[in-house]
Amino acid sequence: MSSWIERDRAVLWHPFTQHEEWFSYDPVVVERAEGFDLIDTEGRRYIDGVSSLWCNVHGHGHPDILDAMRAQLDRVQHSTMLGLSHRPSIELGERLVAITPEPLTRVFFSDAGSTAVEVALRMAFQYWRQVGKPEKTRFATLTDAYHGDTIGSVSLGFSEPFHAGYEPITFRALKFDPPWLCAPISGNGDCSPERLEAAGQASLAGLERLLEEHGREMAAVFIEPMMQGAAGMWPQPASFVRGVRELCDAHDVLLVCDEVATGFGRTGTMFAIEQAGIVPDILCLAKGLTAGYLPVAATLATERLFDAFHAPYSEYKALFHGHTYGGNPLGCAAAIANLEVFEREDTLGKARKASEALARALAEKVAPLAHTSPVRQLGTMVGFDLMRDPAAAEWYPSSERRAHHAVLAARDEGVLVRPLGDTMILMPALAMPPAAVQTVVEATARAIERVTSE
Repeated sequence: MSSWIERDRAVLWHPFTQHEEWFSYDPVVVERAEGFDLIDTEGRRYIDGVSSLWCNVHGHGHPDILDAMRAQLDRVQHSTMLGLSHRPSIELGERLVAITPEPLTRVFFSDAGSTAVEVALRMAFQYWRQVGKPEKTRFATLTDAYHGDTIGSVSLGFSEPFHAGYEPITFRALKFDPPWLCAPISGNGDCSPERLEAAGQASLAGLERLLEEHGREMAAVFIEPMMQGAAGMWPQPASFVRGVRELCDAHDVLLVCDEVATGFGRTGTMFAIEQAGIVPDILCLAKGLTAGYLPVAATLATERLFDAFHAPYSEYKALFHGHTYGGNPLGCAAAIANLEVFEREDTLGKARKASEALARALAEKVAPLAHTSPVRQLGTMVGFDLMRDPAAAEWYPSSERRAHHAVLAARDEGVLVRPLGDTMILMPALAMPPAAVQTVVEATARAIERVTSE
């Protein structure tokens, strides 16, 4: 019988994957997981250094979450929310309203980060039409923003490799530069607090100019608060996030915060917006919502927005949007159990310890390397770049695939990580013990030395 790798290559089309490269090496085929380890079909163990694409929280196979899922399986596995409701969705909605800042009071369920953002787009666009301002049809996002891969969410972002050629089927959002693209942040990625604060003010000045010119036609500004994730892990000062909220208020524009990646403890607080002390009009959540066990997403909105859709049927003001598996009972049960574990096991406390272990190990093992940029870290979110000459801001040619080769070298040491281009990304589960965090960083550092020593 053919190997699992051969069978994979015969039938699967992997996301974000250049398959000529995929066929050039033997990939890991995961068969099972235990705690913070993934185990392949040959029985080899690997520490999951990126939380299964940024979503695992407590480790794999947490008994309380599995028990909740088994119990729900015995009640109902799936029931639509179109024209019906069910207990797990109601309970999860109540819990999300309770743990997010007021006045976020309404919860719309979908099944992924991209769909959570699609819902936000539809809400914001239709809201203005229904309150008598139909000219507000445009959106603004940060340069190099990433908000998902469905057509609406992909339109909000722009990254040359992902978006070029799709112009005929996407709309173009207005852009303003995030702090990391504004002087005086240096070209080698130095995001020291002083540089970042000044850069944040420059970014806000850019947004202010944009809103002065386009505010009348602007429906909403979308940001990932405190840390811009898929752009390469670029932090923002809290003052920047507060400033965006103030400018949106001043120009009568909605603020949407995409916390698909930053939510549920990733930045050190339950939600990143807490660090800035602001509340958006719409909040998008996914990934850590179920601790990475099942696909559930939520878009939260204020009562002000909800009221604009509350009307007699004949006015056709309903939000005509939804998904078959939105609010799936099994996924909601996993999410409820996840939130209970957060509270019972002090997961935010564990995350602080993991973050501290990351900072120590990165300072000791990665910062001294000759070909790495300054490390960018917020909570358990980490990014740094592989560069030929960081002092001169000189990158390796992208064709050399240095970070990709570093990932393969780390895999040889039993650690799984995944880069963004030549940006190394580390994002251990919040509950990962400090000793395991240290192992992830040490193996990654050795792998980088291997692939940059030529």
